[in-house]
Amino acid sequence: MRVLETLAGLGEARPLAAIVKGCGLSPSQTHRYLASLTEAGMVKQDVNGNYDLGPAALKLGLSALARIDVFRIADEKLNEFCIATGSTVLLAALGPAGPTIVRWHMGRPPIMTSLSLGSVLSLVNSATGQIFLAYRPEQETDHFVAAELERSNAIDAASVEKIKEKVKAEGKAHVGGTLIPGLHAKAYPIFDLQGNAILAATLVTLGGRAEQQNCQFARRLRVVCHEISQLVGRPPLTN
Repeated sequence: MRVLETLAGLGEARPLAAIVKGCGLSPSQTHRYLASLTEAGMVKQDVNGNYDLGPAALKLGLSALARIDVFRIADEKLNEFCIATGSTVLLAALGPAGPTIVRWHMGRPPIMTSLSLGSVLSLVNSATGQIFLAYRPEQETDHFVAAELERSNAIDAASVEKIKEKVKAEGKAHVGGTLIPGLHAKAYPIFDLQGNAILAATLVTLGGRAEQQNCQFARRLRVVCHEISQLVGRPPLTN
């Protein structure tokens, strides 16, 4: 397993020496394991003698991914977070009409808002939407952006690009009181295996209330989102 984990972490075909260094075994041990794994189809060797994960490993990984229910995992993790912190968090997916709330975890005390399950949010003006704007392929978001630009004179294409750059640089989106007066939202991505934001988790708070504590909870939510991303196959994030 150490050899396989090392191969997975290297991300590409590598020579024996690199695998030895990564797994911490002796060259002879590593070579014996690689030979057995190659025979089982878990490892393959290319024409240059470098080793990589083989077809059996791919089949095993795809089978594991097929068993993953990202909504259930996110729902459970966020529910635990909200119980521990008393925070209000919404979970959203990018639906056919735009960013759509699919889960709502109410905190203590509850925050009253017109938003509810099934509510569709702005891609450009909401923190939740900005996560999908920044971390989904443009072909999936261009038509939403075009529709919002057509409806509003307050934003333009250059502003949209600046939003995307800011979210990617910070790894989060923050909107305060502009979408719904008095409410602040900090959103974080939950990534799939390909690095796209499959979901967005958004901490909803009341402006002016315990801002220091809200920032602490936001940092904790970011960690939770990273954990969920890793559970569904995303490598650990550095940003």
